Amino acid sequence: MVPSVLIIDDEKHTREGLQQALEEHYDVSVASSADEAFNLMDAQEPDVIVTDLRMPGKSGLKVIDKALALPGKPVVVMMTAYGNIESAVEAMKRGAFDFLTKPVNLEKLEILIQRALKTKTLEVEVKQLHERLDEKFSFGGIVGNSPKLRDVIDRVKLVAPSKATILIEGETGAGKELIAQAIHQASPRARAPFVAVHCAALPPTLLESELFGHERGAFTGATERRIGRFEAADGGTLFLDEISEISPATQVKLLRFLETKAIERIGGMKLIQLDVRLVAATNKNPEQMVKDGALREDLFFRLNVVRITMPPLRERAEDVPLLLDHYMKLFSEENNVPPLTIEPGAMRQLQAYAWPGNIRELRNFVENAVVLRRGGKLTEFDLEPKFRGGAAPAGTAASAAAAATPEAMANPLSVEENEKRLLRESLIKARGNRTKAAEFMGISRRTLHRKLAQWPELDVIDR
Repeated sequence: MVPSVLIIDDEKHTREGLQQALEEHYDVSVASSADEAFNLMDAQEPDVIVTDLRMPGKSGLKVIDKALALPGKPVVVMMTAYGNIESAVEAMKRGAFDFLTKPVNLEKLEILIQRALKTKTLEVEVKQLHERLDEKFSFGGIVGNSPKLRDVIDRVKLVAPSKATILIEGETGAGKELIAQAIHQASPRARAPFVAVHCAALPPTLLESELFGHERGAFTGATERRIGRFEAADGGTLFLDEISEISPATQVKLLRFLETKAIERIGGMKLIQLDVRLVAATNKNPEQMVKDGALREDLFFRLNVVRITMPPLRERAEDVPLLLDHYMKLFSEENNVPPLTIEPGAMRQLQAYAWPGNIRELRNFVENAVVLRRGGKLTEFDLEPKFRGGAAPAGTAASAAAAATPEAMANPLSVEENEKRLLRESLIKARGNRTKAAEFMGISRRTLHRKLAQWPELDVIDR
């Protein structure tokens, strides 16, 4: 699309001369006054405005105000007589991109327009990037609607605007870093850096330097000054994952920062004041860590100002279908393959599975399924044995005993549910072959057909 330029000048020969000079490369329109220009701007926003400063009626300063009020915020280049440089500087303060003195040098004007267009494009890209980041790490980016997850999100909304230090606990893969990012994005620090440090990934000697930085010559190999993660996060949020891996010496430095809001680089003598919000996370019980001597008690109290517990996936099974659908769409788009459909039987198995690796395990499972199957349907027969919940194989004494427990016999609904479970397990074991499934259950094929008619959700395609 050809960039559009609006030229505003009360002198006819100036505006027409500029129009002729620029129209080969731009879609150029002209106006003889600010009011005429306003009508053109309302009808169709230009990308760049080149306007005279002094004109009868409204001045070029009013043009700047109007341009900045438009949704697309056109870039304004000011033209002024040589003696009005102070006014041009005022226009720059008001929001003009740059200015030129009259008579206008056409080569300089074209260079300015090109720069202005690049600036406008960059601003649009930055805005879109922030919007994508906001979408990714806002509450809308946390997939799930279970009561336990809603409680976590409600707590995040309460604490995010504050400056309080936060401790997030939860199992590995449960989504602790995503919650930390959501806290950052919902806080006044959202446009400042979010810096994550995975403490378990670094040995203690490197971790201290990574966090606090070092001066040149502080130790062997320190050939130059290095800025640490604390300084990199100034104005924003520092997320420390797996704090149980921090050495006692580094814990002391961390405690000092929480008390003074200042750090010293390794080998340095100068205190560096910082504005950093600290969010820490652990997959262990913090109180037990204190008892075991892995975490200083005074540091624990400093970190534990606000505590958020991220529930494991097995405690919010109702979120599993939502997460499966989310990652199925994500990886299908990434790999440019058709979406993979999960059949109801497979979905029940996946929802009943404990997911010991939590969301990280589920994400890996979906990516593997999308890449290897490349479309089609995923049935319960396609799942690994671990997803079948460890139930006793159909047709065994253990399975028969499970169906005949006093609790089951006392409740007709329990008997029915157990019979359905046995039928499902038999069909799985027989890989959909109804004759074999009937043999496993010790019933006739006709009885099996009657049961399938009664429970159509168990019906499967022969393989």
